[in-house]
Amino acid sequence: MSFFGFGQSAEIDIYLDGQETRKTAEVKTEDGKKEKLLLYYDGETVSGKVNISLKKAGSKLEHQGIKIEFIGQIELYYDRGNHHEFTSLVKELARPGEMIAHTSYPFEFSCVEKPFEVYTGSNVKLRYFLRVTIVRRIADLVKEMDIAVHTLSSYPEMNNPIKMEVGIEDCLHIEFEYNKSKYHLKDVIVGKIYFLLVRIKIKHMEIAIIKRETTGSGPNTFTENETIAKYEIMDGAPVRGESIPIRVFLAGYDLTPTMRDINKKFSVRYYLNLVLMDTEDRRYFKQQEIILWRKGDKQRKPNIQAQTNLVASHLVKNEPHNENKENQNTTNNQQQATVKEDFTRANNSQSTENIHDDPISQFDGKTAEAPIQNMQREAGDGQIDNDANSEQ
Repeated sequence: MSFFGFGQSAEIDIYLDGQETRKTAEVKTEDGKKEKLLLYYDGETVSGKVNISLKKAGSKLEHQGIKIEFIGQIELYYDRGNHHEFTSLVKELARPGEMIAHTSYPFEFSCVEKPFEVYTGSNVKLRYFLRVTIVRRIADLVKEMDIAVHTLSSYPEMNNPIKMEVGIEDCLHIEFEYNKSKYHLKDVIVGKIYFLLVRIKIKHMEIAIIKRETTGSGPNTFTENETIAKYEIMDGAPVRGESIPIRVFLAGYDLTPTMRDINKKFSVRYYLNLVLMDTEDRRYFKQQEIILWRKGDKQRKPNIQAQTNLVASHLVKNEPHNENKENQNTTNNQQQATVKEDFTRANNSQSTENIHDDPISQFDGKTAEAPIQNMQREAGDGQIDNDANSEQ
């Protein structure tokens, strides 16, 4: 086969300097599996050597030149034919000629700019790789090697907490607060929820971490929501004045740093979704965006809380409201204005009550389907009940 120019007449191996001692990182593949790749950072030099060995002793390999490329590339799954390269460097290893023996070519890409972190999502993939090409008249010989890239961030000490008062007028008022608005990937989210007014029979409350991936632009925009984790933080009906603690360990989750408008192709954002469900299975939720960033290993404390396994799901019983702690938190956050917003009602909640018996319906003045102060509902929420009442 190689006599006609087809088939692999030589093997190409890429060796990177220091790969025996360099750290590795797990990167998700398109099929959901994970592979370990050598880890690099922005500005690091990528160097090594390319080993080319002939498969048959005494044979020769004619070529039109040998080159190596360092490429940073974004691939949108709905547009697989087009690869968007944001980094492309080329080094010539050999000029056209013949290869009659095993040959090794050193290479070096000095201080390579790697502005983005590797990412594999539902609709997009960002990768860095080395590509060696032996140019031939009929079929080129190509070898690729992927590497992992992490972007390290350092946020200032000023990291304001999140504090909001939300609810439904005359029905439900709660105040929730999280200790910070920016978290590193091994951090712990600490917060509390205060019930200021409860006139709805709440059954339980849960919190979820949601990843929102947005790709494309204009009519070709695709949004994919993925629930990374969800667990209950309260079981039972709360009363006025009670508080519910929140503690979420991020170390056990498959998270990435927040990515905003990466090369104008895609974004990845994370949200904390607080959900309350009443005895009639109506759902009320409020989403709050949080910023995730990657912290360097050298800056990490040895006794970091991330060493503790994530508590996936534990029911937390209601605690008496501690006025001293509340006053202390209010004093610490007095420079940050409390933002009043409204809860969102999930669309798939159901109710069999008449409009006037439902405190939520009394507030909107129309039907249970109308949004109540920015409340949203999931598909099919109460649709059957309302249609049945209208037919009667």
